[in-house]
Amino acid sequence: MPSATSTETARQREQEPVIQFSVFIPNRLGRLHEVTCRLAEREVHILALTVLDTTDSTILRFVVDDPDRARALLFEHNFPFTEVRVLAVEVAGEGRLRDVLEALLMAELNIHYTYPFLTRPGGRSALVISIEDQEVAEDALRRAQFDVLCQTDLSR
Repeated sequence: MPSATSTETARQREQEPVIQFSVFIPNRLGRLHEVTCRLAEREVHILALTVLDTTDSTILRFVVDDPDRARALLFEHNFPFTEVRVLAVEVAGEGRLRDVLEALLMAELNIHYTYPFLTRPGGRSALVISIEDQEVAEDALRRAQFDVLCQTDLSR
C-alpha cells in the first residue's frame, strides 16, 4: 500500500501546471527554424505556438510535451527565455470557445492573450490562455464543465 506521502507526490505530479516558454530571438531569417529544430532534435514536441514579431526581435511563446528537456536545451544554447504557468482548456465542440469565454467573463477575469494548440495527445482541440487569476479561472471553467488540462495531459 502506498504511503500518504507517495500518494500525495503522485497527485501533485498529476496536477503539474502547464508551462509556457517565451523565447526572445533576433528578428532574423531562420531563427524560428533553429529553435524548433533544436527542440525536435531532443524529441521535445511543440504542442502550441504563437509568434509575436517586432521590428528588432521576435517572441516565441510555446507549450511543449516535456518542459524539463525544453528548459535544459534553452539554457544549453543560451536562448534568452522566461517561463510562466498558463491555463490549457479543451474546447472541442461547436460553440465551446464562446462558452469558455463566457465562463471567464462571468468570473470577471481579464484574458491577457490566447492561442490554440497545434496538436495534443488524443487530438482534441484545446486553447492556451494567459489570464489574470489562474486559480479562479480554473475553478470557473471546471464549474462550467470544461476539462482544464495539466502538464501530464500533454506529455507523450
